[in-house]
Amino acid sequence: MAILITGGAGYIGSHTCVELLDNGEQIVVLDNFSNSSPEALRRVERITGKAISILTGDLRDKELLKRAFADHRIESVIHFAGLKAVGESVQVPLAYYDNNVTGTVHLLEAMREAGVRLLVFSSSATVYGDPLRLPLNEQHPLKPTNPYGRTKLMIEEILGDLANSDPSWRIASLRYFNPVGAHESGLIGENPLGKPNNLMPFIAQVAIGSRPTLSIFGSDYATTDGTGIRDYIHVVDLAVGHLAALDRLRRIEGIFTVNLGTGMGHSVLEMIRAFESASGQSIAHKFVNRRPGDVASCFADVTLASTLLNWKSTRDVKQMCMDTWRWQRQNPVGYPAS
Repeated sequence: MAILITGGAGYIGSHTCVELLDNGEQIVVLDNFSNSSPEALRRVERITGKAISILTGDLRDKELLKRAFADHRIESVIHFAGLKAVGESVQVPLAYYDNNVTGTVHLLEAMREAGVRLLVFSSSATVYGDPLRLPLNEQHPLKPTNPYGRTKLMIEEILGDLANSDPSWRIASLRYFNPVGAHESGLIGENPLGKPNNLMPFIAQVAIGSRPTLSIFGSDYATTDGTGIRDYIHVVDLAVGHLAALDRLRRIEGIFTVNLGTGMGHSVLEMIRAFESASGQSIAHKFVNRRPGDVASCFADVTLASTLLNWKSTRDVKQMCMDTWRWQRQNPVGYPAS
């Protein structure tokens, strides 16, 4: 039996593929490569020494999904596929609702028809919106502030309705905080297309010399140094969290939602200093105006992940920076064109 990994060539997906294969699982990856590279999967095979069945296509293609379940003995699904840039979602919201929500509905329909009822869903801490209290636990009110976050919340609600309608479904929604880092081999890592949307790849590109300076959005937040604080989690720890969720779903019926983070916050300036220490490079930066919608501080309460999944992050900020720098140094322009 195999696990279907939608969006398995992406940043988090590719690292999760490594952990699954190293854990003896069989996987089938479905990806349209709109925001990822087939090279990532070739490198996953190189890291693990195991072959991957790859299906190229889109979740909105119902016939492709039907063939995927007909041609492979799928036991469960880990669903990463989706558009994920907050700023872009504000500019083209319909594309996000169509790709993320409609694609997920088609996936769930195909799963139901194939008799597959076990799903791990890639959600996001963006569903919380502007924090009313910290740390953020799973009972915090949900009020996303952008279309991307609203697609994640809509999907969570769809999954809840589905589980209520049919108790045979086993579903985990994992709310990620801020994934960073890379596999220790340096072979796979975050490979943003165009200008990075996230802090760590931007820092790394400044360090390698492909960008002149880092813009820090806001220096007057009510934090220790005036810059925004976020919960950064190593992508390999995050990947291991998916295995823990899958293990629980295989043993216990029901649906659950859990945060995956470290439970600690680090400011932008702290991350810059940590990266400079890990890389030996100076990170040129400047302060600019705050971005609309950014919050001062956001970090997770990870108690439930510990008690429910027996999981916690193990890699610290130093490791996150060292692994990011190794990836960037070995791949200064990311994956080669396929």
